[in-house]
Amino acid sequence: MKKVVVIGSINMDLVTICKRVPKEGETLIGGEFAQFPGGKGANQAVAIGRMGTPVSFLGKVGKDSMGEELLRSMSQAGVDISHIEKESISTGIATILLEENAHNRIIVVPGANYLVDSAYVDRHLDAIREADIVVAQLEIPLETVKYALKKAKELGKTTILNPAPAVELEDSIIENADYVIPNETELELISKIKVEDLDSVLKASRTLLDKGVKNLLVTLGADGVVHVDKENHVKYPAFKVEALDTTAAGDSFIGGFVRGLSEEKTISEAVRLGTAVAAIAVTRMGAQSSIPSKEEVEEFLKNR
Repeated sequence: MKKVVVIGSINMDLVTICKRVPKEGETLIGGEFAQFPGGKGANQAVAIGRMGTPVSFLGKVGKDSMGEELLRSMSQAGVDISHIEKESISTGIATILLEENAHNRIIVVPGANYLVDSAYVDRHLDAIREADIVVAQLEIPLETVKYALKKAKELGKTTILNPAPAVELEDSIIENADYVIPNETELELISKIKVEDLDSVLKASRTLLDKGVKNLLVTLGADGVVHVDKENHVKYPAFKVEALDTTAAGDSFIGGFVRGLSEEKTISEAVRLGTAVAAIAVTRMGAQSSIPSKEEVEEFLKNR
């Protein structure tokens, strides 16, 4: 099985459940509050680890209790945390407002995540050298993502970029990604093409393929996933479930998809695995707390 390294963010998610988010100047009484380990990078590493895939992590936390709790959560999921450094700054946090309809609003305070720089990547380049697949997102500095993907390609690795949260990207970042996995909002911002339906998804996707991306996987929530490459496009349906919290849906999909790649499955098989992991995750609360094990995913797929 291929080895994976994830470089990215580690956050504590502070979740407030409410009927709806407040309007400007409005104060509402919330329902419940909970604290969950999160961060897009850490979520993806945990999802990969729980699928039984060998995975290590590159990132930073603060020297505080939240950082310690986050490291425990990752380690318990099978993630190698030996490369994670601690800084004298707060651990990253994400404040999440979760509406009763399962939609969410998220504000991230990066903290130690923004101290993950190119010098840090160089100190831990062996982790990339020893891996086969490198996964990155955008909750650490963009220059670091750019540098890490470039180094990974120079070392002949398969690279995956989840361009989240949505920001405009330089072509030099995109061209070093073998797989780009955005949602509709992220695809629209990167391509500068309004995404409203399948035709516009394909049009926007082709602009990224022209910039060097080999495979684009656009996650569409309950509408499934569209895979686009130079020759073709295929739309895969999502599994129908009752969604409770969509916070880590995209991260969970990546965990399952990467497991498929690590076993050298076809893209179709890897996408099915990813959609199964995401389907289970959205029926549970929290980010890492919602991500299923390999055994749970296998049982889920047996019944479908």
